[in-house]
Amino acid sequence: MTIMKNFAAVVAITSIALAAHAAPTESPQTAGTLVVVPAYGEVKHANDEATVVLAIEEQDKDKAAAASRVNQKMKQGADIVRQADPQASLKTQGYYTYPVYPEERPLPNGQQAKPRVPTAWRVGQYLQVTTTNLDKLPKTVAAAQKVLTLNAINFGLTPDTTRKLDDQRIAATYKNLNERIASIANAMGRKVGDAVLDTVDFEGSGNYAESRPVANAAPMMMRMKSADAAEVSEPSFEPGETTLQMNVVGKVRFK
Repeated sequence: MTIMKNFAAVVAITSIALAAHAAPTESPQTAGTLVVVPAYGEVKHANDEATVVLAIEEQDKDKAAAASRVNQKMKQGADIVRQADPQASLKTQGYYTYPVYPEERPLPNGQQAKPRVPTAWRVGQYLQVTTTNLDKLPKTVAAAQKVLTLNAINFGLTPDTTRKLDDQRIAATYKNLNERIASIANAMGRKVGDAVLDTVDFEGSGNYAESRPVANAAPMMMRMKSADAAEVSEPSFEPGETTLQMNVVGKVRFK
């Protein structure tokens, strides 16, 4: 009798489990649901603009003499760049004058340090050159390096190129938004036609162009020597490409 009772109990439990498993799982209602959908798009383009920062620094006990040499060499360097690349845009910036003090030595106890007196002066200036003539850029820089030093170089896109790429970037981002909406609708068991795009927020448009290099506030140790005026081999540059990005957030409501 006990065996029959246990068998009946097992059958009852099994039947309940099978019935629960066979019962359909109900999905939550999605009518009127508001879904926030982030999307992303990007376009790439070969860089067509370069910004070069050239520099000159002189050191002399006579501050006026150092400044005079800087002024002369900066003018000479700018003239060289204009001759090598007439279409380039030039901008001088970052003129500085700093005193050079002797090395401090520890004094015996009780002795007071004397007022510091500069032993020389460091004077320098920067020249920013912006050009689209990338083919001749190595030759231009090499010519300028006979007088000036190369401080920095940055490649990017011209404003015109960036504006032309805006249509492609917006289209790529909006396409990604539609693809994500379709995926979400499918996951929810809804038709794409049931989704109504309520809001499109183009937030965070990305990098429209590479940032321009800014001359450092601190001067550089680059004392020019007479040998610096010798011929300089052309440097090698690889412009590369720039990626323009855009983010968008769409609010979709299902009917």
